[in-house]
Amino acid sequence: MKMTSSRPYLIRAIYQWIADNGLTPHLLVDVAVNGVRVPAEHVQNGKIILNVAPMAVSSLVLGDDDITFNARFSGKSQSLYIPIDAVLAIYARENGQGMMFSDDDGAISSGDESNGDEPPEPDPDKPKRPSLRVVK
Repeated sequence: MKMTSSRPYLIRAIYQWIADNGLTPHLLVDVAVNGVRVPAEHVQNGKIILNVAPMAVSSLVLGDDDITFNARFSGKSQSLYIPIDAVLAIYARENGQGMMFSDDDGAISSGDESNGDEPPEPDPDKPKRPSLRVVK
């Protein structure tokens, strides 16, 4: 049975976690995804970073298929529309903690990718980073 994407659920959870900790949630959005509606003058290298903190936006809806809200850019209020598939990451501005998403439907990217077999041998000089791996 094919499950729905986990991406919208993870975005909502990470958003709440960041806000509950008094930090500022930001979205990294791929503007090349069909349907994205953001101010073009703020796009850099095909991406835009959006502050989605409660005090920075109004009418924020973190839906299953899209994210919509109103925000001010250069003093002008604009309505933004972001399909869930366009969200590349959600993170806290202050410390960078959050989650990046891969191109797979809702899959999580957290460092070195594994093919599901044994993880590669760690480099003893490299600090350990948290990682996720698929368990079948």
